[in-house]
Amino acid sequence: MKSHCFLGLLLVAQHLVCATNTLANPFQSKSTSHQYYVATNGADTNTGSIRTPFKTINAALIKAQPGDQVIVRGGRYYQKIKFPRSGEPGKPISLQSYPKEKAIIDGSSINVTGWQALITLINTSWITIDGFDICNLHSNKVNTDPQGISISGSGHDIAIKNCNIYNIKNTTTLAQGRSGHAILVIGTAKTPIVNLSITDCTVHDTQTGTSENVTLAGNVDGFVFKRNQVYDTENIGIIVAGGDGLNPRGAIATNYARNGVISDNIFHHNTMTKTPETWGPDRYGAISIYVCGGANTLIERNIVYESDRGIGLISESNIYPTKTTMVRNNLVYHCYRTGIYMGDYLNYTISGTKNCSVINNTLVENNRVLGAFGEIEGEIRLTEHCDSNVIKYNRIYAAAKDVLIHKYTSSGSHNIIDYNQYFSSEKPQWIWNSTNNNPITDFNTWKQTSGQDTHSTLKIVSSIFNTNSLKQWKKSLQSKI
Repeated sequence: MKSHCFLGLLLVAQHLVCATNTLANPFQSKSTSHQYYVATNGADTNTGSIRTPFKTINAALIKAQPGDQVIVRGGRYYQKIKFPRSGEPGKPISLQSYPKEKAIIDGSSINVTGWQALITLINTSWITIDGFDICNLHSNKVNTDPQGISISGSGHDIAIKNCNIYNIKNTTTLAQGRSGHAILVIGTAKTPIVNLSITDCTVHDTQTGTSENVTLAGNVDGFVFKRNQVYDTENIGIIVAGGDGLNPRGAIATNYARNGVISDNIFHHNTMTKTPETWGPDRYGAISIYVCGGANTLIERNIVYESDRGIGLISESNIYPTKTTMVRNNLVYHCYRTGIYMGDYLNYTISGTKNCSVINNTLVENNRVLGAFGEIEGEIRLTEHCDSNVIKYNRIYAAAKDVLIHKYTSSGSHNIIDYNQYFSSEKPQWIWNSTNNNPITDFNTWKQTSGQDTHSTLKIVSSIFNTNSLKQWKKSLQSKI
């Protein structure tokens, strides 16, 4: 009888041990890959098992080989991280938070010198970063650039997902080189950065000075930026750019970001008004989604609101035009200035906007403040050197004294504007080939003067802003996100 009881107790004990081990290590598998664990109470002399974890993430990454996982338990890690090697096809090296625990990579104890990131990848491929808070990197020094994540050189199959990046701030003046980035990607090698994805992340509460929150520049060929939120930032939300600024030695033929998708994101309150002590009280230059010398990018199903400007297809380069990019099915509303901006900055550069399409977007009551010349920038704004672009099937709702479409100069050719639906609560206004004079208020006169909008329609309505309509538009787009 005693032997039977003992055997029963032994079986129960074995069952409990197995259950405990399974619960403690959710990553156990029969594969040949390894899991290395990191915890704030670990030690780098440990083995990196779940029961004897490392203390620093770098110690685990040094051990990790292709196919391995580095799993970080909850807590704050006051560390800079650098990936020492790449994964392999089908065997990425994965850096991830432990399920249902918050691992925070915290830069508050780091003294920033030069350009410095909390997570750095140089010439690495098949890497996944999943589920971290990346935050609190500050600089008040001249010519520094604090960054959340930095990716440079070449590389491919890099995934950043489910990360929350915030409080990356440079507090120097503009004259001292105020600059910073939440995510900085610069293709600086002969072979491009390919198959980069940034998904389901948030970027917020940053001070990036003259730079952008998410920068894709130089030799970058193939990227996805999807289901992210970028908000409460000092300057540009995301930029797809030529590399003549950040990578001046790059080959002209390949030194620009291209072949990407920016879709299903939410951008709001990306504005210089958050730091008037830096920019002055009347600066509204931030653009939430900005293609600047980039090419062949699809910008689709994004919601942009209450930023300085909504979407920009502009070039600040004399080498790279913004080209072959489509802006489709986006909702842009209540921005301080223009909803969608095309062309060069006036009297600044010459490359312009070429062969781009703005199709089936909804713009609502932007232009809440005047432009730099005392003008209304327009729900859609065209400045210098716009050539062979298409603006069709958009729904544009103008508030009182708003301008529906504003073309600033006589430069540019072969643009097509048609099949748009215009709505205005007062006399509609268009401006053609003028910065600030002689708005056109008659629809037929607009058609004759511009030679555009033959099949477009105009409706005068008593009230443009309708909360229910706006909710429906947002709900419709968000249901696809």
